[in-house]
Amino acid sequence: MRSLVRGLDPLVGRNVLREYIQARILEGLQRAGAMSPLAFQGGTALRLLYGLRRYSEDLDFALEGPRELYDLRGWMRAIVRQFRREGYEAEASVRDRGNVHTGWIRVRGALFETGLSPHREETLGVKVDVDTHPPAGAVTATRLVRRHVSLRLHHHDRASLLAGKLHAVLCRPWTKGRDIYDLAWYLSDPTWPSPNLELLNAAIRQSDAEAVPLDACTWPGVVAARVEGLSWETVVADVRPFLEGDEEMVGKGDVLGLLEARGG
Repeated sequence: MRSLVRGLDPLVGRNVLREYIQARILEGLQRAGAMSPLAFQGGTALRLLYGLRRYSEDLDFALEGPRELYDLRGWMRAIVRQFRREGYEAEASVRDRGNVHTGWIRVRGALFETGLSPHREETLGVKVDVDTHPPAGAVTATRLVRRHVSLRLHHHDRASLLAGKLHAVLCRPWTKGRDIYDLAWYLSDPTWPSPNLELLNAAIRQSDAEAVPLDACTWPGVVAARVEGLSWETVVADVRPFLEGDEEMVGKGDVLGLLEARGG
């Protein structure tokens, strides 16, 4: 692990080390068979699958496959065993009430070993969130990637990933700058497909049963209105610690211009 962070700024080093642990957790999930019922989604999926230029904290999944194959507690135990076999002190916890189940993997000593912390007992944690009742309409795909280890990732396809991000922008009850950065990243790629509207509308209905359905003509304007009302200082403060460089930061005008080009 030390070689991964040698010479890096401490904040960047923590991001890089967390990403290594994320990759090893994904490897453990893959070995445990979790990639059959689960579909990878969210910012970390976008980074590992498509090269998003920001780091991420969590691993997000939707339970799209057979429910009888779902075993978050068993998967977390398998990941802990994997880390312990390699000499790392790891522990897991699970909260499986409600629709979104959360597992935590915490690795003790990795920050100290790599020189990123003077505290031997400090842990570095990664949260694993699983939406066990995801909205209908997602389309999935499988892709082989290499990030520290070889991973065969079952994931939401590109149109469904964009739909998930639009839902987060519109319905998250607090301002998450990483959502806005990701939105700009999607929209600045002219080859990225339009959002999966079936999935987007199903997700919005889960958040607000009275919401007016969006279509190809209306979604850019609705999203633009949401972006227009955000505090950009809050957006920047949230996303900046995760960017590969400050040159990656986007302005509100940039995002609104991209939405206007899509019809907003």
